[in-house]
Amino acid sequence: MLTAAKQQGKVLLLSVKYNIMRQMTNRAAFITNITFMILNNATFIIQWMILFHLKEDIGGYHMNDVMVLWGLAASTYGLSHIFFQTAYNLPDLIINGKLDSYLVQPKNVLLGVISSGTNTSAIGDLLYGYLIICIFRFSIVNLLLFTLFSITGALILTAFAILTGSLSFWIVKGDMISGNLHSVLLHFSTYPDGIFKGIIRLLLYTLIPVGLIIYLPVKMILRFDPFTLLLLLGFTVLIIFLAFFVFYKGLRRYSSSNLMSARI
Repeated sequence: MLTAAKQQGKVLLLSVKYNIMRQMTNRAAFITNITFMILNNATFIIQWMILFHLKEDIGGYHMNDVMVLWGLAASTYGLSHIFFQTAYNLPDLIINGKLDSYLVQPKNVLLGVISSGTNTSAIGDLLYGYLIICIFRFSIVNLLLFTLFSITGALILTAFAILTGSLSFWIVKGDMISGNLHSVLLHFSTYPDGIFKGIIRLLLYTLIPVGLIIYLPVKMILRFDPFTLLLLLGFTVLIIFLAFFVFYKGLRRYSSSNLMSARI
């Protein structure tokens, strides 16, 4: 089983490597996409500087804390979309019967699907996240924690995309539900959790796991708690297994479109 996992890991890394190499055929466009994504993210620093000039703290967060939140949100998004971009296109593949070419490949179907595409501008998001943590709260420990939480956040975000995308196996308009839930998750991930109260706050730590992707990791970077770390790691493993289970459960209902295309 360990050998099989290593082989799947190698296949995944090779797939991402070749996806990026294909994008780099036009180097000017490749570098421009990354650069402009970093600049686009950086413009929001001005917005928060103005807000914190008017108010000392927002939802219990200070300027540096919000910057860490934004950096982690960017790196989490970036890592997920670099390695697993196609997870976000899963509803389209299911509804239009485009999974055929993946089903005949000698590798894990789900990993083959979600790693078949890369969003190169997401590299800019990832780099921006590391620039933020280095500028606003740098230390070796924080850098290591930031890397760990970027990975766990990306895995949870991807698993969430698979779970919501797999609804299309059962629901005709599953793509709309998946898209809306993903948009809501991204929207809330860039604001301090202290400004949300009641049922909304509860949803952000349960149905829409922004709390596990962003809020708890940020709090652990600011003040480390080993129990919370174990909770986060346990949830990450759980949601990954759940994503695999739901996808393969739904795959039994998949209807082919007889649309075969070669994948290299």
